Amino acid sequence: MTKKQRAAIVMEELEKLYPVLPIPLDHRDPFTLLVAVALSAQTTDKKVNQITPKLFEVAGDPFRMKELEVDEIKYLIKEIGLSNTKARNLKRMAELLVERHDGIVPQTFEELEALPGVGHKTASVVMSQAFGVPAFPVDTHIHRLMTQWKLTSGKNVVQTEADAKKLFPKSSWNKLHLQIIYYGRQYSPARGKRENDHITALLFPEK
Repeated sequence: MTKKQRAAIVMEELEKLYPVLPIPLDHRDPFTLLVAVALSAQTTDKKVNQITPKLFEVAGDPFRMKELEVDEIKYLIKEIGLSNTKARNLKRMAELLVERHDGIVPQTFEELEALPGVGHKTASVVMSQAFGVPAFPVDTHIHRLMTQWKLTSGKNVVQTEADAKKLFPKSSWNKLHLQIIYYGRQYSPARGKRENDHITALLFPEK
């Protein structure tokens, strides 16, 4: 079976499982999505969703966020990992959004990635989920499953993203990356039982 054939099976099976699926991080606009994604690094989406309602109540836009002290932001996000660094990044991000973009989240990868705490993956999530621009953010689930399904060499997330973009049609990227994340969480966790991982079984029946 070629990579293209395996990719087609993956798409078909994921569409059966997840024809419609929600965005994992609760948000109400591009700014709150940007903040939630930035907070989700090395933290579960569930944990982020638990702490963001209070944060957004106090600072749901860049103008209010930039007025908070770093310690105030840290207090509001203290339950998640790397809260010191994330609090500093959120304040500076808000300041730059106001200074450079009149408080509006920019719609280019370059401008997003120039903000503190915003790497390529975070920018990709915002571009795809807030603005509908085709992107393929690669998290640990996607990197692991793409390697497991032999759709990438698995050297690093940059290579995995490039391989995914070659194999899957551009029109599928925004939905497909979420489908793979949901599948990884439900059927093929990094640790624990994987007996329901039927996509791997379909691709490699001899195993």
